[in-house]
Amino acid sequence: MTELLQKAFDEAAKLPREEQDALASWVLDELASEARWTDAFAKSLDKLARLAEEARAEFRQNSISK
Repeated sequence: MTELLQKAFDEAAKLPREEQDALASWVLDELASEARWTDAFAKSLDKLARLAEEARAEFRQNSISK
């Protein structure tokens, strides 16, 4: 654990129980959200690559037409 994270936990430990639970829930929700985003992004790389290629092809076609 980093020193900064340890300091944050030490400070959080001084909070009342309800606030500790609220903070813990928020942190866990944020970590889960980040994991979902990372997973969704990883699964979409092929689609993003296809869209980028389509955009490049359209750009080339429009450049030739002018």
